[in-house]
Amino acid sequence: MKADSKDKKEVQTVVENIPKELPVLPLRDNVIFPYMIFPVLVGRDQSIKAANYSLENSKFIFLAAQKKSNIEEPTKDDIYTEGTIAKIIQILKLPNGLMKILVDGVIQGRILRFTREDKFFEAEVEIVISTHEDPKELNALIRQMSNLFKEYVKISKSVPTEAISAFDNIDEPDRKVFYVAANISQSIEVKQSIIQKFSIKDQIFTIIKILTSEIDILKIEKEIESKVQENISRSQRKFIIQEQIRILHDELGEDDEISPEIIKLKDKIKKAKMPKEVFEKANDELNKLKKTPPNSPESTVIRNYLDWLCDVPWSKRTKDNLDLKNVQVILDQDHYGLDKPKDRILEHIAVLNLVKSMKGQILCFVGPPGVGKTSLGKSIARALGRNFVRISLGGVRDEAEIRGHRRTYIGSMPGKIIQSMKRAKTHNPVILLDEIDKMSMDFRGDPSAAMLEVLDPEQNHSFNDHYLDVDYDLSNVMFITTANVRYNIPLPLQDRMEIIELPGYLEFEKLRIAKDHIIPKQLKMNGLDKYNVSLSDNAVEKIISDYTREAGVRNLEREIASVLRKTAKKIVLEGSKSKNRKKPAAFEITPEYVKEFLGVPRFRSLKAEKEARIGSITGLAWTSVGGEILNVDVTVMDGAERLTLTGQIGNVMKESAQAALSYIRSKSEDLGLAKNFYKHKEVHIHLPEGAIPKDGPSAGITMAMAMYSAFRGIPARSDVAMTGEITLRGNVLAIGGLNEKLLAAKRSGIKLVLIPAENEKDLKEVRAEILKSLQIIPVETITEAIKIVFESQGEKTKVNKSKTTKKSADEPNSN
Repeated sequence: MKADSKDKKEVQTVVENIPKELPVLPLRDNVIFPYMIFPVLVGRDQSIKAANYSLENSKFIFLAAQKKSNIEEPTKDDIYTEGTIAKIIQILKLPNGLMKILVDGVIQGRILRFTREDKFFEAEVEIVISTHEDPKELNALIRQMSNLFKEYVKISKSVPTEAISAFDNIDEPDRKVFYVAANISQSIEVKQSIIQKFSIKDQIFTIIKILTSEIDILKIEKEIESKVQENISRSQRKFIIQEQIRILHDELGEDDEISPEIIKLKDKIKKAKMPKEVFEKANDELNKLKKTPPNSPESTVIRNYLDWLCDVPWSKRTKDNLDLKNVQVILDQDHYGLDKPKDRILEHIAVLNLVKSMKGQILCFVGPPGVGKTSLGKSIARALGRNFVRISLGGVRDEAEIRGHRRTYIGSMPGKIIQSMKRAKTHNPVILLDEIDKMSMDFRGDPSAAMLEVLDPEQNHSFNDHYLDVDYDLSNVMFITTANVRYNIPLPLQDRMEIIELPGYLEFEKLRIAKDHIIPKQLKMNGLDKYNVSLSDNAVEKIISDYTREAGVRNLEREIASVLRKTAKKIVLEGSKSKNRKKPAAFEITPEYVKEFLGVPRFRSLKAEKEARIGSITGLAWTSVGGEILNVDVTVMDGAERLTLTGQIGNVMKESAQAALSYIRSKSEDLGLAKNFYKHKEVHIHLPEGAIPKDGPSAGITMAMAMYSAFRGIPARSDVAMTGEITLRGNVLAIGGLNEKLLAAKRSGIKLVLIPAENEKDLKEVRAEILKSLQIIPVETITEAIKIVFESQGEKTKVNKSKTTKKSADEPNSN
């Protein structure tokens, strides 16, 4: 601290350049006076932003003391309105994050009103110029103050004797006053009482009063000290000195004021509201940090560890929204369909309404890409009013990514679970573990094994991350996992989760999603929401059937976006040609425009054969993108007694074909076939679209019917399709994907569908839109199916049979 030597003209010039509004820097433990150059240590974000703002603009800043130094985040009511307008000379950023500012006090000031309180304080400041009228009285007061100040310096141990010579070199009265005020060792309140006076006379009177009182106290202390020293014996003095040394040593090791960073960490630990065991662990690490040299690598490790302990939420939580109707509205707004997961969430909230507390639920949404698994997780968090965090597990193959690294490693940090809790900032978020079926393992461990503890409601209340090395309670977290394929999830993990299947969307569902969600979104994104642009239902259906082949709606959204971009281009081009540039009339995108914009259709929907053919039967198949019809063609020809299968057929389907042939051979007499009908005959089964792999047992009944038709030379009905697994006894067993298969049958023009009798109960879950115009007949055996598929042919069968016989004589290799 030293006096500034600028003359009055220079000060006047500086005062004229001071803006009316200045950033305010609250001082916690000092009062800065005009004409003094003083270093200020700044650590609070608010103060750093104020200093940076001042440096980037006028460099002037208003320095005002806090009323209470223990307030960490002061408000405008915690700051004195009287202070000093100063100019920033230099800013030095320290390694520990603090900032050292060298300020030059210019003149007294007073806050009239605060104009900003968000990032830092800014106020309208009035410049105060000290006044004095009687020079003789002023000289007398200054002389008395000078004598008292010199006496105070001689007695006091806190002020160096050089202060007297510096004081004598000052001529101006106001400078002398503020120099004495700055060098008095007094509390903030006492010093503030000086700067709150606006006349030199009042200021000197206040200083004289303070100096007189301080000199009397110092004299008394000196007398007491001399008396005590005389009365204490040598042994007693030795004991006291030893005790003082011990206490000082302890104080040097544990005094928080040694480092402002230690103070901050201690405050953060108190505010974190940790459990008792964690609080004790944090204090132990804080004590280690105090005794560790700041430049030591261990010091950085401990600081990072304490930061993580304080930043992880231990008790803060959001209040759940338990209004069932409101949650239902939010879920329906964001997603169409998905009734099962929505019902499960509503059940969870209903239970919370009754018990107010329950263990964390782990749900697993399994379904193909694009059906809304991830976005459904976000909607659940929004409906519950909880914070949402997503963790991508695709490609994770290191256990440490889940449990964290131990602190012995350089650059170690907590695992993804603890990192997500820090991002969530609450104790009860919704955490989405995306693509849990894509985790793998290598020599670094098995991350799926680490997930067992995370996803077990009986264990995750004491989850132990290797980095934190303390138990963390995850029981309040709602975990939602997603996967594309169920069988890729390890069985122990499946056992810990409630798996909810999300099947692919059907065509009418995609149409509804496009109309309610995709089209409004894309119209806005492509700038067409202000124009009267619309897509007809037929146009959307054409995009769905001819330009996409998926279970979800991602590609549908891309194609709709492409159509709208080309529409925008068309509107702009037509507008540029038009001279009046008026808003174009209504523009409806029809199937013709879709074909013009997107080009040749990329996919085709298989249609059922219109004419009955011998050895050709229509089956139904389920794929990852929905249902499809599956044509099975069988040809019987002279040759070795063998069964040939083509069309890239999997092992399970090959076994189904063998089982169908064995059944027909074993029941040849009952089925109207000659006993040795297969002698010297080769049977060839082909499934078209040979580039596409096919597998599964559900085509068993279709292949049995096709072989029966080929052996008997009887055509089957062209409007019938079927699905079902068969046994060697001729029984028809249940299959999956009934919803998708029935939709494929309806789309292909099929009128009659045969399904296993065991699947009759599943018809209750099939939408009425699909069942409409379809006749569904459950069958238990192959014999029942034969009666339905072939018996109704009547006389027509005989005609076809005679024609086939004649044709086969000319062309032995034909169907």
